[in-house]
Amino acid sequence: MEYPVIKKIYVPVSSVIVVFTLFIVGFYPFQTDDLNSFTDYTIEIPGSEVELNMVAVPGGTFSMGSPQDEPGRSENEGPRREITVDSFWMGKHEISWSQYDLFANEVISRLEEELADGSGRGIEIEADAISTPTPPYVDMTFGMGRDGYPAISMTHYAAIMYAKWLTAKTGDFYRLPTEAEWEYACRAGTETAYHFGNSTDEIDRYVWHSGNSDRSYNRVATKESNAFGLYDMSGNLAEWTMDQYYEDYFERLEEDPADNPWFRPTELYPRSVRGGSWQDDVEDQRCAKRRGSQERWKMLDPQMPKSLWWHTSAQFVGFRLVRPVETPPAEVIEQYWIEEMQDF
Repeated sequence: MEYPVIKKIYVPVSSVIVVFTLFIVGFYPFQTDDLNSFTDYTIEIPGSEVELNMVAVPGGTFSMGSPQDEPGRSENEGPRREITVDSFWMGKHEISWSQYDLFANEVISRLEEELADGSGRGIEIEADAISTPTPPYVDMTFGMGRDGYPAISMTHYAAIMYAKWLTAKTGDFYRLPTEAEWEYACRAGTETAYHFGNSTDEIDRYVWHSGNSDRSYNRVATKESNAFGLYDMSGNLAEWTMDQYYEDYFERLEEDPADNPWFRPTELYPRSVRGGSWQDDVEDQRCAKRRGSQERWKMLDPQMPKSLWWHTSAQFVGFRLVRPVETPPAEVIEQYWIEEMQDF
């Protein structure tokens, strides 16, 4: 068994950086054989009574994108390509406020404690101040509910930092899904517009959309799941993925079929968001629907520079995490920790 290599993770907090210790590969790379069977699992996030439910998604090859005749289709959804993804676990539902608040409260409280006692232990001062991840100036639920509801309005960077934090807490590698993994998981073995078929006659059984959401997000996992056992892949919240958003995503794929494609972000905007939300119409709930983040999602943010933690005007965006069955080597893991960009 390979012993873990200890690395440091630096999480920006105001002009200081909180230091997390992360065990990365040498993580002992779990293989399917190590687990006896590739199954769903539930963990309790260390230091809390909050659970995280992960669903086993067996890898495979699928047709990514939408056919030319699919109602509501956009040009950025094709031409369709054969894509192969490896097996992974995915969050049963979007990260909830109870799960997200653990991260926000721990980062902030650790900073406050160390500043209060003057010890400075575990923090490192940076010369250049960066945006503050202090509690936001408004209730980020916007009155829509907290207990049992999905967390919203975090930036792509904040979602990545949550994955980093959870990785450090658990010793298992968590990250955002790639666009390909997300669509594969949404389809759950189907090739229809929605994971439940092409007809929208029974969409209310599965999806929170603009026609039934009562102008608000709703509690997680209150609609029916897809065939993989994943809830709210369409509707409730749109979800961050790991990719830079490109209109010509499919033309950029070098292989057909492509294996585990991922376009690593190099620019702040746009980042890829998948899945419809409670604000979106029925046709925008299709598995192939794509969109990119926009600067105007910070329109209501009065801070200068803008917060790197919150998209105050994006009350429809959240995220869920994946965990690869095979833990990649350290140098690959590092590629997923996208650095903050200073033009917020």
